[in-house]
Amino acid sequence: MTTLVSPGSATGRTGPAPVTPAVAAAAAPGDPAPASHGLRAALRRTPGKLRVAGVLVVVAALVAGAAGLAAGLAQAAALDAARADTAQLIGVREVRNDLVTADAAATNAFLVGGLEPVEQRVRYSTAIAEASQGLAGLAGSNSSDADLLGTATAGLTTYTGLVEQARANNRQGFPVGAAYLDQASSVLRSEVLPALDGLVADNEHRVDGSFAAVSQVLWVLALCVLALVVLVVVQVWLARRTHRRLNAGLVVATVVLVVATVGGAVVLGRAGVRADDVRDGPYARAVAVSQALSLATDAKSMESFTLIKRGSGQAFEETFVAETDQAAQVLDGAPAPAGDLGQQLATWVGAHAQIRALDDAGDWDGAVALAVDPQGEPRIAFDALTAAATSSVDEDVTATQDALGDAGGAVVLLGWLALLAGVAAAVLGWRGIGRRLEEYR
Repeated sequence: MTTLVSPGSATGRTGPAPVTPAVAAAAAPGDPAPASHGLRAALRRTPGKLRVAGVLVVVAALVAGAAGLAAGLAQAAALDAARADTAQLIGVREVRNDLVTADAAATNAFLVGGLEPVEQRVRYSTAIAEASQGLAGLAGSNSSDADLLGTATAGLTTYTGLVEQARANNRQGFPVGAAYLDQASSVLRSEVLPALDGLVADNEHRVDGSFAAVSQVLWVLALCVLALVVLVVVQVWLARRTHRRLNAGLVVATVVLVVATVGGAVVLGRAGVRADDVRDGPYARAVAVSQALSLATDAKSMESFTLIKRGSGQAFEETFVAETDQAAQVLDGAPAPAGDLGQQLATWVGAHAQIRALDDAGDWDGAVALAVDPQGEPRIAFDALTAAATSSVDEDVTATQDALGDAGGAVVLLGWLALLAGVAAAVLGWRGIGRRLEEYR
């Protein structure tokens, strides 16, 4: 019997197994990882490309929804800022009007020797109280106004102290009372009113910026348009790849985004137009009428100072003419229906001419009597002007606040609806791609 011996086993021991090519290949350095090969190969195949297309659709839809939400919230924030800034601005102007009203009451009452009329005293006290409350309220509304408000508040304290000294001396018939009143008026016009005018300028700048920001959010909708382009490109590619014209999921997703984009543009655009209408309508009218009222009321003080100076008050009369002329110009440039106030202003200026005619003719007592008479034509005309102007400002401020508030609520709702539309479009688009993927399983 012949015994077969394998090679290398002559000694009875088994030799080492030869290295196979597969093992050698696995150990060779520098070759790409098999996983990378698999990913690239998968992406080159149709199912892989479909998955990439699905991811693009989902990302585009979600970006569109997020852009819609951002646009809605940004415009709502701009509208809220415009609402707050207009309220602050009108509040500052109202404080200014209260102060010149108080000064007009104090100077007019000073024409009456001894104890001033109760009605004039009440008017002065009420105006000062409202101005003080207004300053306190403004201080808590915008920290940017703190310094100027502090200056105005400190000046108001000095002013009221000087007025009280003037009144006390006037009640006792001391001529020094006129000097105190003149000093009080100087403090009001050199410290308090300039600080308030600075606040008006600052707040007007903020209001302009807030209104401009309302219309600057429409560019965000460009992201929604870009998302629509992505969906259309994917649909065209898919139609060519699968030889089918339409994909139900992608079509519905596109329609959802189109509706959301168009609806968003309409709502945001209308809110911008409404803000412009408010800016050019009730807001502009409220600012103009408030400014004209302040000028007219300050002119009323000049009327009294002209008489207090007894023959040496020509400079005050010139200021009266300048301020009433400026008030008339402001009202002429204001949006309708502020034009009716222009006629009331002219009526009062005409009645003021009666006072000047008496004083210029040497009848100082008659001029004073007409100036302080509650039933006299000058007083009736001035009270009618101030009542109509105050009512106009109040109505326009309310209209401004309501319009901006309503527009802000609408765009917030739009933003959240846009986000929901984006999520819905993402789900629909992914499902549409998924239908095609199922055909390759």
